[in-house]
Amino acid sequence: MELRVLFSLIYSSGFLCVLNSQEPKTPDVTDLAFKNIDFAMNLYRKISSYHDKNIFFSPLSVSTSFATLLLASKGSTRSQMAKGLNLDSLDGTGDATLIPQLFEQLQKNISQDGKLHMEQGTALFVDERFNVERVFSDQIKTFFGADVNNVDFSETELSKSTINEYVSRKTGGKVNEMVTSVEPLTQMMLLNTIFFQGDWDSPFDPNSTEMSRFYVDKYNIVQVPMMVKEDRFSTAEDRELRARVLRLSYRGGAALLIVLPDATADYTVIDDEISADRFHRWIKNMRRIKMEVHLPKFKMEQSYNLHEILPHLGISSVFLHSANLTGLSKDAHLRVSQVTAASHTRVSVSVSVSVCLCLCLCLCLCLCMCLCLCVCVCRCCIKPSSRWMRRARLQPRSHQWESQLILCQPPSSSTGPSSSFCTMKPLLVCCSWAE
Repeated sequence: MELRVLFSLIYSSGFLCVLNSQEPKTPDVTDLAFKNIDFAMNLYRKISSYHDKNIFFSPLSVSTSFATLLLASKGSTRSQMAKGLNLDSLDGTGDATLIPQLFEQLQKNISQDGKLHMEQGTALFVDERFNVERVFSDQIKTFFGADVNNVDFSETELSKSTINEYVSRKTGGKVNEMVTSVEPLTQMMLLNTIFFQGDWDSPFDPNSTEMSRFYVDKYNIVQVPMMVKEDRFSTAEDRELRARVLRLSYRGGAALLIVLPDATADYTVIDDEISADRFHRWIKNMRRIKMEVHLPKFKMEQSYNLHEILPHLGISSVFLHSANLTGLSKDAHLRVSQVTAASHTRVSVSVSVSVCLCLCLCLCLCLCMCLCLCVCVCRCCIKPSSRWMRRARLQPRSHQWESQLILCQPPSSSTGPSSSFCTMKPLLVCCSWAE
């Protein structure tokens, strides 16, 4: 029996808080939020076409890193990156610093109330023999709050230790060795990090956690620790996609959105149709319903070579020898040679923790790492009911953690859940916004 896929996406609160406002005539953070959501889905669709396993990555991490590189790029290299990031309309305003300004404002929106535990940092590690354009270093300090550090990359062990200490500090000790080796010819390392920890607004009761059956398929059953919570939750129905959307809130205004198709839904259509506009409609149409949610404790780690995927989004020039990064330095010909995204997430009764990093190696060499909020895809098996998908769970399959979400009617419901099981592709979208 075919197993299908479950999708999840995590954004910062400030990233989505602007969605409740009217889209203005002049570009602002609202435009950036909408366009970044669409970029996230475009990137997810490309990654899923290359991977049939669980998917977990950070679109905001990638877009923030390349927004930093936009300050250094010119000509077709810049225009390709802007278009691939879905930011070409913002880049065409004639203001070369508009996009960095919007990312700066986005970060302020995220951290303005101090309630949401999300830490973001940008660091520039420059070889002491490499000349970086002063304008570039000043701009990344201004717009991204970057720390600029001089290192000797010929001292490979020392420079590696310095960088990993920075990553460990910025990720709360969740990632201690992002860089395993450093090339002596490295000229610059650009590091963007984001660490997100979301405390459930209404935590699961640890005493309610129970070992529960997970149906890997019709013939294989495993036991997993399942968290249980009965409460009134915000939910919406998308009849066009034949799916339900559930919201689980974090403290500080963040929220997890879960999209669960019914048994007859075509998950490939859902993949194709999720966009910023549809996402906004889900939020607007939410209403509160009493239900029981079962969610397993799980954690997941994944990594991807994005230099093999981003060219399919039109971002190719920056990887070629003809790349124009003269805004970074006029002393050397630079190109990005490798982009690797690595992510870590953990979900428990009281908290969700997400860490994502994107590692970009440039010849001559520029190393760009970024950590950010995440996108997750997990295989699952769901249990249908006569009403809608009453039960579904996030669970592990074989030796990999996979996701299953259980949605139930309240115990007083007269219609019991079906005893038959099927496999399909629920779409789990983890997001956050400020009220």
